[in-house]
Amino acid sequence: MPESTYRVLQIDDDAALCRLVEKALLRLGYAYEHAETAEAGLARIAQGGIDVIVLDHFLDGGIGLSVIEKLKQQASAPPVVYVTGSQEPRVAVDALKSGAADYVIKTVGDEFIVLLINAIEQSIETARLQRQRVEAEQAIRAARDRAEILLHEVNHRVANSLALVAAMVRLQASAVTDQFAKNALNETQARISAIAGLHRRLYSSDDVRSVSLDSYLQSLIDELDTTMRAHGHPAQVRTRLESVRITTDKAVSVGVIVTELLTNAYKYAYPDGRAGEVRVLLHRSNEDCATLIVEDDGIGWNGTGTPKGTGLGTRLISAMAHQLGTTICYGDGTTGTRSLIEIDLA
Repeated sequence: MPESTYRVLQIDDDAALCRLVEKALLRLGYAYEHAETAEAGLARIAQGGIDVIVLDHFLDGGIGLSVIEKLKQQASAPPVVYVTGSQEPRVAVDALKSGAADYVIKTVGDEFIVLLINAIEQSIETARLQRQRVEAEQAIRAARDRAEILLHEVNHRVANSLALVAAMVRLQASAVTDQFAKNALNETQARISAIAGLHRRLYSSDDVRSVSLDSYLQSLIDELDTTMRAHGHPAQVRTRLESVRITTDKAVSVGVIVTELLTNAYKYAYPDGRAGEVRVLLHRSNEDCATLIVEDDGIGWNGTGTPKGTGLGTRLISAMAHQLGTTICYGDGTTGTRSLIEIDLA
């Protein structure tokens, strides 16, 4: 007995068999309709309200497979239970390949009615589960789309807030006279801008889970270079960045590392106003790893000994490298400073 009234349409020109099927289905609580021809059946299906179709193979003027082909043109056609008197397995296989939910072989006696009712019940249940799956997938897509919109908005707001904080720090730096404090504030402003730049890029990206590291680093370097030149640092920056995608959280750490390494190069690589070159190189070592190098031809540092300044930049670099699960490798310092980091992209 169905939990609710399901409507069965039987398309068959065998009037005696249809009366038997009708009597059995009505006794079980189904609603029943009958169409003698394919055309009449398709016209009734187009009106809607049919939950399952019992379709005979041999029809007046054609076969049931042609009806199934026409049903494919409908977005949500009812499931089809294919009925055939042929003992040829190929007919049933063709029906299933065409899209029938089930098939029943006509036999003499009550066995056929029992098998047909079981097939109808199974087809209705399968169709219900398929509708639930489609609805669940649609709900998941809608929830994902809402989440992405919210993430874009969050990144937009965070980027704006960080830009405002960076501007306030920059104003504060211009208001102080102590050079040590001014330098510290300028470095802080650069660190804030590095993170703000990432959020701006995420806001304009279709994928908030990852970011194009080469594009992000290039925009970060360009902004930092403009800031440093405004403060009288003459070093030239050259970049050679291969296309690499990286998760958002790792991009933040890489951005901070590059900001600190470049800032140190600007400040210490070429003292006394000497001009020089700083190079930032990024290339993919293999499918799951990229190599980042920041190097110069200045006075050189091998990563040992007491760092110049407050040492905050060195501590930040170590902390960010730890978050990435890697370490910074320094050159020997004889021909300048060379910092290398392997980045896991997996």
